[in-house]
Amino acid sequence: MTESVKGPASYFPAIEKKYGEPIEHWMRQLESVVTAKHMEQVALLKKQFGIGHGHANALVAVFRQERGL
Repeated sequence: MTESVKGPASYFPAIEKKYGEPIEHWMRQLESVVTAKHMEQVALLKKQFGIGHGHANALVAVFRQERGL
C-alpha cells in the first residue's frame, strides 16, 4: 500500500503542471534567498515568477523544513 502525500508537498504535482517546471527548479530559486524570512521568500516567488500565494507558500514551507530553517 502506498501512502498519499500530505501537507504542503501535496501541492507539488499541481505546481509542476501549472508552472511547467520541476520542484527542483523552484528549490534552486529559493537557494538564492535562503537567508530571507518565510514571507519574503513567498513574495519573491509571487512577484518574480507569478506563482500564486498558496503554491508559493507550499514551496517555501517544504524548502525551509528540508533545511531546518
